[in-house]
Amino acid sequence: MTVLMAFPLSRTPRRFKGRNVYMWCLVIAMLFSGGLIPWYLTIRSVGLIDTIWALVLPGAVPIFNVILLMNFYRNLPKELDEAAMMDGAGPWNTLFRLYLPLGLPAIATVTLLSVVGHWNAFFDGLVLIHTPANMPLQTYINTFLLQPAQIDNMDPEMLKTLMQTSDQGLNAAKVMVSMIPILMIYPFLQRYFIHGIVLGSVKE
Repeated sequence: MTVLMAFPLSRTPRRFKGRNVYMWCLVIAMLFSGGLIPWYLTIRSVGLIDTIWALVLPGAVPIFNVILLMNFYRNLPKELDEAAMMDGAGPWNTLFRLYLPLGLPAIATVTLLSVVGHWNAFFDGLVLIHTPANMPLQTYINTFLLQPAQIDNMDPEMLKTLMQTSDQGLNAAKVMVSMIPILMIYPFLQRYFIHGIVLGSVKE
C-alpha cells in the first residue's frame, strides 16, 4: 500500500493531476487527528473490536513512510523514467520493473520501521482487544499479572517465597521473548537498511 501511494505522488503535478490535493490531504491527516475517543468509536462502529483487523486496518497507511518513500523516488534520475517511457513501458511496468527494484533499500527501511513500531505497540491491543487469546504479545506481556485465584490457592510458605522473589528475572524474560522476532528479521534487512537510512539525503 505504501509503495502504491508513494509512486504516483512522486510524479510531477503535470503528469499526475490533483497530486498537490492528495498530498495536502495526507499531510493534514498526519498532523491532525480526531483524538482517541473518535478513533475508538469509529473502529467500534464498523465492528472491528476484538478482531485482528482492529490492529491492522487503522494503521494500514503510514503516511510518514509514504512521504519518505515518495522523496526517495523523486530523487531517482529522471532519465530512467524517460527511458522507460521511450521503450513503451506503462505506469505499472515502470513501477514493478524499475521503481520497485531500485527502491528496495527504502522499502526495507520503512518496512523495518513499521514492523518495529507495530511490534512494540501495546496500547492498541489494550484498548481494542478484550479476549486474552487475541491480544498481541506486547499487550499480553504488559497485562501479565498473577490472578487473585492463584494467590488464594497458595500455602503460606509458597506465598512468602513469592513475596521475597524479585520480579527482575520475569521482566528480563519478557524483554528477551519480545526481542526474538525482531532479532530474527533484522539480519535479513540490514544490508538494505544501511543504504535506506539516508532517504532523500542525496540530491541530484
